[in-house]
Amino acid sequence: MWRINRRDRRQHDNDPKDKNVQVNLPGPQDSPEPVDPVASAESPESVFPPKTPSPRHAAAPTSDDEALLATTSAIDVPGRPPLRGFGRIPVHNVRPEVEGGQLPIYSVVDEEFEVTANVFREGHDAVGASVVLTDPDGNRHITDMHQVEPWGLDIWKARVSAGAEGDWTMHVEGWSDTWGTWHHNADAKLAAGIDVELVCAEGHALIDQAITHAEQTGDAAAVAVLSEADSSLTPDRAPDSLRQVINTFVFCEAMRAHAPRPLTSPTIPTPLRVERRRALYSSWYEFFPRSQGAHMGEDGHWVSGTFDSSWERLDAAAAMGFDVVYLPPIHPIGTAFRKGKDNTLTPGPDDPGSPWAIGSSAGGHDAIHPDLGTFEDFDRFVARAHDLGMEVALDFALQASPDHPWVQEHPEWFTTRVDGTIAYAENPPKKYQDIYPINFDNDPDGIYHECLRLLELWISHGVTIFRVDNPHTKPVSFWAWLLEQVHRRHPEVIFLAEAFTRPEMMAALAKVGFQQGYSYFTWRTAKWELEEYLDEVSHQTAHFYRPNFFTNTPDINPIYLNDGNPAGFAIRAILAATMSPSWGMYSGFEICEHEPLPGREEYAHSEKYEYRPRDFDCQPNITLLVTRLNEIRRAHPALQQLRDTTIHHAPHDKVFVFSKKAGDDVVIVVVSLDPVWGVESQVMLDMAALGLNNDDTFAVHDELTGADFTWQQQAFVRLYPAQPAHILHIRKITS
Repeated sequence: MWRINRRDRRQHDNDPKDKNVQVNLPGPQDSPEPVDPVASAESPESVFPPKTPSPRHAAAPTSDDEALLATTSAIDVPGRPPLRGFGRIPVHNVRPEVEGGQLPIYSVVDEEFEVTANVFREGHDAVGASVVLTDPDGNRHITDMHQVEPWGLDIWKARVSAGAEGDWTMHVEGWSDTWGTWHHNADAKLAAGIDVELVCAEGHALIDQAITHAEQTGDAAAVAVLSEADSSLTPDRAPDSLRQVINTFVFCEAMRAHAPRPLTSPTIPTPLRVERRRALYSSWYEFFPRSQGAHMGEDGHWVSGTFDSSWERLDAAAAMGFDVVYLPPIHPIGTAFRKGKDNTLTPGPDDPGSPWAIGSSAGGHDAIHPDLGTFEDFDRFVARAHDLGMEVALDFALQASPDHPWVQEHPEWFTTRVDGTIAYAENPPKKYQDIYPINFDNDPDGIYHECLRLLELWISHGVTIFRVDNPHTKPVSFWAWLLEQVHRRHPEVIFLAEAFTRPEMMAALAKVGFQQGYSYFTWRTAKWELEEYLDEVSHQTAHFYRPNFFTNTPDINPIYLNDGNPAGFAIRAILAATMSPSWGMYSGFEICEHEPLPGREEYAHSEKYEYRPRDFDCQPNITLLVTRLNEIRRAHPALQQLRDTTIHHAPHDKVFVFSKKAGDDVVIVVVSLDPVWGVESQVMLDMAALGLNNDDTFAVHDELTGADFTWQQQAFVRLYPAQPAHILHIRKITS
């Protein structure tokens, strides 16, 4: 008989077959610096020499990757492909990808995400594919992909995650599947009783190489399995017996892990930025410190609240389960063109002005309003928040009052009109004379570095999150530069973009570094709108855009809530807290504040222009519901992630059903969208998305009410204003 002896044991290249095996490779410092994909004619580097390194979103390739980069050039060299992705084993349409691989895919530590690609080859031999995540230290983490139906479209998928913060890279490798090719042919030939000796000889050669690799990786169990199969693969055995040998499960698994993978064809690495979990999962509570403890003095004039008098609201936010407290601007407020109550042009002596009209003789963005306290008071406030397990988010609003020191010291930072006056903000016919926009084109060197200085100042006082006001009115290239500088110095810092604007701008801000963004959730109220939007943020944009679902803001009093129906407030809170891993509310929501300006989506008596101390114990009140929602979110990883979301069917147009899944944790959310009337409906579940079979019966526990139910693929719900939703945790399969 034919027998190939175990000799010439070739070492496998740096391509371990075990999932998540680490191999130390040279780090990025050993590779040439890549061209900056962000720098352009509009970026500051093209205007002035930067005082700090220019932004670089694409991580440097490892030395292993350098050979891959060469395959995209020199098309006249035999064996080098003329087009990106079409290597010896073509790998194409890798997803996710941001801006052709020039900007990072965004993820957080241990967040699973799906990678897909088209992988194929000439002829009939089998191919395989793997996703390779390379960490900041150059270690490769390999996850094998699997082919999915329809088979003729050559679609391969894998779910991967990165286990540490930092700037990683990701690429996909296609390879010749020697095991798959041999196994398919061998099984067919043995079934027909032909070429038995040849099948065994080829099998010995392949198993020999697999044993070598298993020994090198220290997989003793695989060595034993492979050796036993090797000794059993003899042509004197009956073909059916040989088929049993090569189809044994443990043997097949060992061969998949250790068989040689020649013709490895990697794609060009794309950057992957892995951030702390707070960038994805957070619960925000917004309040104005000046209103907390504000009161009328003995002389009949208002006395402002302070940081010290705001501790009670910190305690209340922590008790409700929030982990981020967001403060509107805390800086001095200008007096020129100050706005009065309800945005009038005639302020009274006690009107405090809009906090967004930043700057007075007391200072600008690097100062604290004297009424609120001192830097020492602010530091105590931040320390108290940290003691309660919360972080402080500070508003970063790049604009100035006419009284801001910048106006005198740097008039070039603003736009001067033909009549010699500085242009104020306006959206004709609306005028905002109390605010001067910054012109980022006049002195980019000075403006850019002043903004970086301001962020460094507040970071030094314990601020780890910034809510950026109207970032869509500033150049995207500015944000690309600034956020990269902060990321290099303080990778823990998170930025939320307050950009209720056009989709392309919102996407661009996310792509250049904003960890979170405000969303269109506030205006999505109909079932079809919610379904479309949840699908969009969960599946279409999740690799670069993380939405924060705010129920309301000082600027937005949603029409859905204008009648003050507590059930409407409950419904919107439940939707925000379960649809998105990050959600937020502006204080007053928990006591159902709703009085609008007539015909406007704005609050009457807006806190932006006056003190608004509140009785948070008044009725109606949904504080207990909000607290329970945050408890449920903390208990269920499924609600802390964005991507693994499925919309299910309910025929009633006011019943919205979706599920979220993280590992074994599965949550089904059923919400009535009718705050006035009760609703009844069938619910039809996508059982595969829940990890169940179509005929399974399973137990669910309602985390809102404590009730237990037994459900199947079809279920029935009855909801009403006092109980407008189920948040169901799948506990066990009962059949």
